[in-house]
Amino acid sequence: MRAPVSWLRELVGEDALPVTTTGADVAAALVKVGLEEEGLHGGDVTGPLVVGRVLDYADEPQKNGKVIRWCTVDVGEHGQMVTEGKHQEIVCGAHNFAVGDLVVVVLPGATLPGGFRISARKTYGHVSNGMMCALDELGLGEDHSGIIVLGDYLADDPERLARAVPGADAIELLGLGDEVVEVNITPDRGYAFSMRGIARDLALSLGVPFTDPAAEPARTAPAGDGSGYPVRLADEAPLDGRPGCDRYVARVVRGVDVHATTPPWMATRLTQLGMRPISLTVDVTNYVMLLLGQPLHAFDLDRLSGSIEVRRARAGERLTTLDGIERALDPQDLLITDAGETPLVIAGVMGGADCEVTDTTTDVLVEAAHFDPVSIARSARRHKLPSEAAKRFERGVDPELTAAAAELVVQLLVELGGGTADPGATDVGSVTLPEPFTVDVTLPTRLVGLTFERPEVLAVLREIGCDVEELDGDLVRVTPPSWRPDLRNGPDLVEEVARVRGYAQIPSELPRAPGGTGLTPVQRARRLLAATLAQQGLVEVLSSPFVAEARFDAFGYDPQDERRRTVRLANPINDEQPLLRTTLLDTLLDVLRRNVSRGAKDLAIYELGLVTRPDGRGLKAPIPPLGHRPDEETLRRIHEAVPAQPWHAALVLTGDAAPAGPWGPARPVSATDAVAVVVEAAGALGVRLEVAQAEQTPWHPGRCARLVLPDGTTLGHAGELHPRVLAALELPARTCAAEIDVDLLAAAAGEAVAEAHKLSTYPVAHSDVALVVDERVPAAELERALRDGAGAELEHVVLFDVFRSDQLGPGKKSLAYRLTVRAADRTLTTEEVSALRDRAISAAAQATGATQRGA
Repeated sequence: MRAPVSWLRELVGEDALPVTTTGADVAAALVKVGLEEEGLHGGDVTGPLVVGRVLDYADEPQKNGKVIRWCTVDVGEHGQMVTEGKHQEIVCGAHNFAVGDLVVVVLPGATLPGGFRISARKTYGHVSNGMMCALDELGLGEDHSGIIVLGDYLADDPERLARAVPGADAIELLGLGDEVVEVNITPDRGYAFSMRGIARDLALSLGVPFTDPAAEPARTAPAGDGSGYPVRLADEAPLDGRPGCDRYVARVVRGVDVHATTPPWMATRLTQLGMRPISLTVDVTNYVMLLLGQPLHAFDLDRLSGSIEVRRARAGERLTTLDGIERALDPQDLLITDAGETPLVIAGVMGGADCEVTDTTTDVLVEAAHFDPVSIARSARRHKLPSEAAKRFERGVDPELTAAAAELVVQLLVELGGGTADPGATDVGSVTLPEPFTVDVTLPTRLVGLTFERPEVLAVLREIGCDVEELDGDLVRVTPPSWRPDLRNGPDLVEEVARVRGYAQIPSELPRAPGGTGLTPVQRARRLLAATLAQQGLVEVLSSPFVAEARFDAFGYDPQDERRRTVRLANPINDEQPLLRTTLLDTLLDVLRRNVSRGAKDLAIYELGLVTRPDGRGLKAPIPPLGHRPDEETLRRIHEAVPAQPWHAALVLTGDAAPAGPWGPARPVSATDAVAVVVEAAGALGVRLEVAQAEQTPWHPGRCARLVLPDGTTLGHAGELHPRVLAALELPARTCAAEIDVDLLAAAAGEAVAEAHKLSTYPVAHSDVALVVDERVPAAELERALRDGAGAELEHVVLFDVFRSDQLGPGKKSLAYRLTVRAADRTLTTEEVSALRDRAISAAAQATGATQRGA
C-alpha cells in the first residue's frame, strides 16, 4: 500500500506532519508501530521544471510525413532568457495547444522519472532547448496523446491555476516533489490497506489525535429506510455457516456527466498510489476505496431490470468480467445478480461487462457491501484475479464503513459529475461485530518483558479504538473496534501495547541453546553414506516422489509384486503421476533420462530419500475436530494409518567408468561397478556385505547381485538393468543401477563392533586353492566357508579366477582363491600354512560339496 506524504499530512494535520517532514521520517514512524517499510517513491523529478506560455510556433512538415512545431515559449527568468536574452526555443511533436496556452516545460539539466536527463540537442534542423511535457513523461498518468495544457488540467483547481505563471516552479505546482511511502500490509492488518488506516497508525506513532475521514460521511449518510433500490441477500450455501454478504448498501445518483474530467488532484493521488485514472465514475470509486479501504462498484442503472440479488453461482453459469475474459463460475462463487437471474459481478473480486458504466451512462447505482473474507479469497484465487478489491476484502474490511463510503462516492459524483442523489438509500443485512473479552492489564508486562503501568495499557487500548470497561482488580472488558477483527484475545492486545511503546524498546535476548546429544546414529550413518558415495565420484540429485502406474509396468513388476502396492494422492500435483514411489529407481531414472536427453553421456548419480511401503491393510486416518488437540486414541489411529516410509539410497551409472587416454581405451560401466560402489559405501560404515547372484526386476537376470548383511538380511540389489526396461524408458544400453535400504544398513552399522587389533610384524604367506563346485553355488557362499574353516589367521581371501570346461563336467565351475595368512606372534611354518589351507578346503567341501581341482 502506498501513501503520499502530502495526503497523510491532510489526514493527521500539518502540526503533526510539517512540510519539512520527509518520506523517510514517515516510514520510520510507521515502522515504529509495526508497519513495515517496503520502499520510498516519488520526488524523482529534479532540476528546472517550470510553467511556460506559448508565444508563437510554426508548423514544419518533415520528409517522413510528420509535422513538428518550432515553438517560442516564455519560461520567465530561466533558460535562454538568462544565457542569451531570448525566450526558450523548443521543438514539439504535439499539436493540442495554441498560442497563449500555459504548458509544462522541462529545461536542460533537469531529470525526469526513470533517470531521463534532459539536455539541449539538435533535432529536425533546430536546437531544442528543453521539452514541453505530457502526463506520462512526468509520471502523472499514461496519457501521451498530447502535452499538458494547464488551463485544462487545472480547470477544477482555480487556486493552483492562479499560481501557474511563466517561470513558476512546476514541481511544486503539480506535486511532483511529493514523496510516497510504500508499506507492506500483513494479512492481519487489513485496516491498513487504506489511507485511513495508515494515517490512524501514523497518528498513533506521533502521539497526536486522529480525525476519521469517514466520520462526517457516516453522519450525513441517509438511513436505509427501505425506500432505496431493492436488494435481496439470498446466500443459500454459506461457507462454514458464515453468510457471503452480511451488509449491502446501495445509492442512486442520476444525471451524472460521465464525460466530466477527473480533477487533477484526484488523478495525481490515484497515480501516486499505483492506479491509472480511467473515467470520473471509476476514479471516484477507486479514490474512496484508497482513502477509506472500502471497495465499491458502480452500475449503469439503466442496464438493470429493477433489483439486485446476492447469491451463490449456479451450475453452468458464466460471466464475462471487465478484463474481457469469459469465466466459468463455481457454485462457491458469490455473485451480484440482476434480479437473481443474470450474473453481474463476482462479488468482491471483479465486475462484469454487462453492467459497467459506459459513455452513454447517466444514472449510476453505487454499491458498498461487506463480504466474507474467506469466500472472496477463494474466488479470487479460483479465477486468478488478485484485484484491489479482493486484496482488501480477503484481509477484512470494516463492516461499519459501507454507508459512509457510499455517501462519500455520492457526494463526489454530485460535486464533480453534476449528478443528483436520490433521497432514499438501501442498507440491508446485519453484520457481526467483534465480541468483547476479558483481559488482565498486567499481561503485557508478563509477556513482553517491559513494565507497562495500568494507565498506559488502558490509554493504548482506547487509542487503537477499543471500548474498555474496567472491572474488579486488574481485569478489564475490551470490545475491539469494528475495523480490527484480528483482536480476539489478550495476547493480541499485548502486541498492540508493545508496538505503540515501540518494538525498538523491547530488549533483544538470545535464547540459551539447551545441551543436545548431536546427531543420532541413524543420522550419522546417512551422512557418512552420502559422503562416501560422493567421494566415489557420484553426484547427488533430488527427484520428485510422484510416479504413474505405467512406471511399474515398464519395470516389469508382477501383478502381485509388493512394489506395486502404494499410496494414491487425493489431490496430486500432476494428474498423470498420482502415486507415491515405492523405490527410488522409480523416479531416479527420470533424472538420468533428462540429463541424457540434454547431451550428457558419462553419468554417475545417486539419491537418498524416502519411499512409501504400505502394509496392505488400507487403514484410513481419522480427521480430528478442529479447536483442540486430538485424544490419544485418535492420534494412535492416525499413526497406524501412516504407511511405512523407509530411507533408501539408489545410484545409476551409464557411459564410461574410465575415459580413454594414453593408458588405453575407455572402460564402459558394468554391473560390477554398481556392486563395488555399494560394497565400498557399506564398508565405510563398518558393514561387510556378502554378494550373491540373484534375479530381481528391473535388473538383468544374469547380471544382478543380491547384497546381503552379515545376519543374512537382504539389503538391496545391484547390477545391470534389463534391456527391456532401458528400451521402455529410452535409456542407454548397459546402464547399471543399485538400490539399498538405508535404515537396515544404519541398524547393521550400529550393531557392528569395531575392535582394535595389534598389527602383526611377521611375514605373510600366500596359498592358492582352486575348488570345483556346482554352477548354482554362489561364490560368496564358498568364500564364507573358506573363511570359517581357515580361522583367525586368515587375513584376506580374493577370488582371482572363474573357469568352466567340459573337463569339469556339466553344471560345474572352478573358483580359484588366493588365501593370505599371517600369525600375530610368530612366522608360520609351511606345515602350518598347509594345515590352515586344508581346514579351509575341508570346510568348503562340507558346506558346498566343493572338491579340489586336480586332486
